[in-house]
Amino acid sequence: MADDSVAIRRWYAEDLRLRAPVRRNMSVVEAYAAVPRERFLGPAPWTIRPDVRPEDTFTTPDAESHWLYHDVLVAIDLERKLNNGMPSFWAHNLDHLDLRRGERVLQVGAGTGYYSAILAEIVGRDGSVVAVEYDADLALRAKANLAAWPQVEVVAGDGRTHDPGPVDVIVVFAGSTHPASLWLDRLAEGGRLMMPLTGANWWGFILRAERQGDSFSARSIGGVGIFPCVGGRDEAASERLQKALESVQARHVPIRALHRGEPAADVGDRLWYAGPGFWLERAQS
Repeated sequence: MADDSVAIRRWYAEDLRLRAPVRRNMSVVEAYAAVPRERFLGPAPWTIRPDVRPEDTFTTPDAESHWLYHDVLVAIDLERKLNNGMPSFWAHNLDHLDLRRGERVLQVGAGTGYYSAILAEIVGRDGSVVAVEYDADLALRAKANLAAWPQVEVVAGDGRTHDPGPVDVIVVFAGSTHPASLWLDRLAEGGRLMMPLTGANWWGFILRAERQGDSFSARSIGGVGIFPCVGGRDEAASERLQKALESVQARHVPIRALHRGEPAADVGDRLWYAGPGFWLERAQS
């Protein structure tokens, strides 16, 4: 096949614009068009997990990179169910983060670095991305893969305890029952946190919280099933969250604010869910 990778990536990015859809921030589309996905997935053949039948895997018949420029999961470690995530899913989420050039980003769960590069393209050379990966081998791969993006610092460690200093955006790529206290400490005024809140079955919703002084507005931007975050799980809280989610659709989780600490005894029906160190306030009907 002739080297038409630029055209293939452009087609892929515009397809994601429709699938996600991307409506708010066209720099997300440009980032997908710029970053070569094959750089982050190791040597071919690649194992692809279709969205509609994720257990019915497909092994690419050759090393042509065009196989990767579809809206599909690509396995990083099949045994651990660890994948390079669904492109349209993360395009949708990043669109709702309202990322701007020059912003400072903490990414928790860098994997092999593909979405670190997407974030780096969006914030540009004047911005910065601290990409933290708990798995030391994956972190080494990410560091090598991201050599072309000097605004990215890859850290092998615990993303819940690594201190990046003040940041404008925190985006988490693994499921927790509660945010780390440090994340809320480090968000600048107007800063945004996006993280999967997931129950005992690994399913839940994407929480978007925004700092407004000492308070945080909060809403769901959609459902998620995702790999769990090391150190981010509390068994009792995961059961409570799963129960709370049983009666709602993930896109319409009835919340309006995130509060730090434990809910007061008189909070009553304002409480929708409480996890370690925080609680979510129910939206008024």
